[in-house]
Amino acid sequence: MRRRDFLTFLGNAAAAWPLDAQAQQARDMRRVGILLPADSTDTQYQAWLSACLQTMQQSGWTADRNVKIDVRWTTTNETEIHQQASELVGLTPDVILAHGISTVAPLHQMTRTIPIVFVVVAEPIAAGFVHSLARPGGNATGFMTEEYGIAGKRLELLKQVAPDVKRAAVLLDPTNSASVGELAVIQAAAPEQGVEVTPIGMSDAGEIERTVASFAQSANGGVIVAPSGLAPHYRDLIVMLTDRYRLPAIYFQRLFSTAGGLISYGPDFKDEYRRAAGYIDRILKGEKPADLPVQAPIKYELIVNLKTAMALGLTIPTTLVATADEVLQ
Repeated sequence: MRRRDFLTFLGNAAAAWPLDAQAQQARDMRRVGILLPADSTDTQYQAWLSACLQTMQQSGWTADRNVKIDVRWTTTNETEIHQQASELVGLTPDVILAHGISTVAPLHQMTRTIPIVFVVVAEPIAAGFVHSLARPGGNATGFMTEEYGIAGKRLELLKQVAPDVKRAAVLLDPTNSASVGELAVIQAAAPEQGVEVTPIGMSDAGEIERTVASFAQSANGGVIVAPSGLAPHYRDLIVMLTDRYRLPAIYFQRLFSTAGGLISYGPDFKDEYRRAAGYIDRILKGEKPADLPVQAPIKYELIVNLKTAMALGLTIPTTLVATADEVLQ
């Protein structure tokens, strides 16, 4: 080979190397879709998502290096959720992570081939997402929000922090099966606790304001907020009303306590997102969602807001403060 031809060969080869590397990287790149029923400024969802992505990175998945992450933020608006779900399915990702039944349902209607990993879903069998918890059997699996028995624990905790409570308003979404199921548990446990239960719907802000105001007209009342997708949407209103009418209240999620709610007890959703990252990793490495069992929460968190307790004239038992995962002063 003549020297000029040899130098030309080297130049062409050197120019081709980066392109070959890029082409190989493009072939190796996997794609993960994420659908969240919240605004992108929601700090709680940001923290959960961050926990998932960090766990994925610990398993060797780095955004824009070997995995493309497509995050779609929506509100609780059904039309917007369907639109974003359709866009994600159109990208044909290797797996989709979805939060709650409001996002999983449209995704499951649109595809039975793309794997779906869900978090914070109350009844995946009843919703038709899986055939059984042990053997999901389809293209979806994931992590349940909680077991109904936890509702009885919330009633016990309410009585611990506010022993004078004789009436409990259960604020719930009557169209949500998880809310209705937990109401039944509370009603069954109430006689033993000496509490009369009053269900209160939350179809809109006006109903919440009217019914809470009416309930507060009698003494010795307290509030239990049952899990639903609607409750976080009305978080500030609910916390404001319990404060206005001096009603001790217990919530199912940390974000209520950080907003001024008295006490919360429920699954650690950040932990669920970390565990969901483990399922995403396994699916990207070849396992099938049909073979990955649906799992219940393994970590619950108790949050106590001492500032709110003081404003209500309540003394939180020291044993409860000592066992709380977080105490807000």
